[in-house]
Order: sequence, then C-alpha cells, then structure tokens
Amino acid sequence: MSYTSHYRRVGLIVPSSNLTMETEIPALLKAREAILPERFTFHSSRMRMKSVVKEELEAMDADSVRCATELSDAAVEVQAYACLVAIMSMGLGYHRASREKLEKAAADNGCPTPVLNSAGALIDGLKDMGVKKVSIICPYMKPLTAMVVDYIENEGIEVQDFMALEIPDNLKVASQDPTAPAELWRKLDIRGVDAIVASACVQMPSLPSIEMIERASGVPTVSAAVATTRQILRNLDLTEVAPGGGALLANGVPSALPKVA
Repeated sequence: MSYTSHYRRVGLIVPSSNLTMETEIPALLKAREAILPERFTFHSSRMRMKSVVKEELEAMDADSVRCATELSDAAVEVQAYACLVAIMSMGLGYHRASREKLEKAAADNGCPTPVLNSAGALIDGLKDMGVKKVSIICPYMKPLTAMVVDYIENEGIEVQDFMALEIPDNLKVASQDPTAPAELWRKLDIRGVDAIVASACVQMPSLPSIEMIERASGVPTVSAAVATTRQILRNLDLTEVAPGGGALLANGVPSALPKVA
C-alpha cells in the first residue's frame, strides 16, 4: 500500500483572496483525526477575486471549471467550491447547476469526482436538521446579503433576521475576529428560530464561535464552513462528525440544547 493511500484527498476550489477556507475546514477535519482513524490531505486551485461585488463574483465563477479540471488532475476524491455568495448571486437554485457543471468538467478530464459547494451545503445542512426558520450573519454589502436571504428563502427556509456587516474587501472579511460572532448574534432576532447561521460566508472566520453561541443561545448554530465540512465527509462516505463543529457535526444530529422561547 502506498503512503498516499492512507489519506483521503480533498480538493478545494478557492477564491484567490480567501484565507479562511483553507484554515477552518482543515481545522475541523484535523480535529476529527484525534477521534477517528481517517486522515486527510488538502489540495487547492484558485479563482481570481479581490472585492466581494457581483461583477467580480461572476468572473470568478466562470473560472471554476478550470479549477475543477486542475483538481481532477490530482485525482482528489471530492471537490468543495467554497464561495457561498458567488453561487447565490448567480441566480436562484444555481448551486445545483454549478455542481453539475463542475462534475462534468472532472469527468471529461477522466476523473469523475463528486463536487459540492458551500451554498448547497448550507441549504442541505439546514434542511437535514429540520430547520424551518433561521437568523443569519453575513459580511456582505446589503444588496448581496439580500440576494443570500432571497436564495435561502427560495429553498423553503424562512430568514427571520439578518445582519450585513458591509465589508466589500475580501481580505478584510478574513481579518475579522473569529470570536466576534459569539457576541454579534445577540443583535439578531432569534425568537422562534430553529438555527443561527454564525457566518453565511466561508471567508468570515467563526469556528471558535459556533459552540459558544450554541451554549449561550440554546439554539443549534452552523456556518458555511461547518456545513461544507459535513458535505465533504458525506461525499467521502465517512461519519459526519468533527469536534468543535457544533450541532451539525455531532454525527449529523442536533445537540440536546435548551429551547429558547
């Protein structure tokens, strides 16, 4: 058996200015290595994008086919395209079309590979938890945040309240304090919600805040990075659990949390 056969190869399709995807997703999977036998390696291909504005997001998304093809050269076992707002800004339901397009690119290159994206991963994760209503935190400008809200609601999940931090520079999004969402959520209306989305953006750090918010609010809390990690595990046919990932990565079953009125 070769050395590399001990590892599950994860391909990451990354915006060029994204620093957090290659931090939080590996952190969750490395934490999982402490309790389960599987080991992971990570392999990235980048798409140019510096400012989180619709024009740059559209140009970046057009480059995703090249990335999927490049990653298939490495025979990765799963590919994750992590820019939630890029997908959601391309039109309602686009996460399905993107997946099909990128899976075709990998297959045409001789390496059929499941491809997921953070937009679809968040939607699927919320639905699998039985979530009907959420409140969310976004780093985006208000028009893009409105697109995200519309996209989620078009998938049958009501957005009770949202916060738009209005940070257009993607590097500044990455520089936010990862514990900030542990306080920001308190400004949201969470009455009657089934979940809180601590970061509807794979670039905005939030991992240390996930379980802090759950403990303080009594509400299951997710993020785009947590949801993406879960879908990576699902596509690898592995147990969907990782320490520090909150309810969604507690083996796919929401934690027993006190209900908030």
